[in-house]
Amino acid sequence: MRKEVLKDRYGRKLGEIVEKRDGTLELRDRLGRYLGKYDPKRNETRDRTGRLVGKGNLLGMILERYLED
Repeated sequence: MRKEVLKDRYGRKLGEIVEKRDGTLELRDRLGRYLGKYDPKRNETRDRTGRLVGKGNLLGMILERYLED
């Protein structure tokens, strides 16, 4: 499993993207709560409820929306 930590310009952790064994990418907030996933085989991004967000990797958009709330 690979993990990419996402930080703001001050170096504070915003979240992380974890690559799973099946190739999917999971987005988690700074506390480790699941926010959504990207499936490269289907080229789909889904939010934490399983709702389709769109085609392509839109995990950054999910994190941005989460941080706005």
